[in-house]
Amino acid sequence: MRYLLSLLLLAGLVSPGFAHEMNAAVSTVLFNARSGNIEVMHRFYVHDAEHAVKQLFDKQADLLNNEQTQQTFSQYVTKQFALTHLNGEPIALTLIGGQLDGRFFWVYQEAVMPDDLPGLRVHHRSLQEIWPKQINTVNIESMNGVKTLSFDKNMDWLDVKF
Repeated sequence: MRYLLSLLLLAGLVSPGFAHEMNAAVSTVLFNARSGNIEVMHRFYVHDAEHAVKQLFDKQADLLNNEQTQQTFSQYVTKQFALTHLNGEPIALTLIGGQLDGRFFWVYQEAVMPDDLPGLRVHHRSLQEIWPKQINTVNIESMNGVKTLSFDKNMDWLDVKF
């Protein structure tokens, strides 16, 4: 009986409230020939995003239940992510919005696809000022397959050629 009680106590200590941050985000950049747009989808663990909004914006921020907090987090992500041509000319991304989906929070952006794009310069610093171990992975899906870039706190801009 004492063993069972110990197991129940231990199970209570390993509740979601004691979960730790994953310190990882994954973004996908797609070239949609039908729409003529570059579509960007950022996926964050809700747990990470919830902790981040409390540190970045307000200790009372509520990502799960407050649409304004969701919008503020989405805007934050757009300031931390950028695409340019290889020569540094910016590609203007528009925030489409953000949404909760199970254990993830998604942020969506898009831009008009340039006519001639031999590659991209990419910048992604989301959450790295909070967690130095944060890794932001960007998968770029083009006609030539998928190219993956990984950003740690020491990476600023990375290039990919098609």
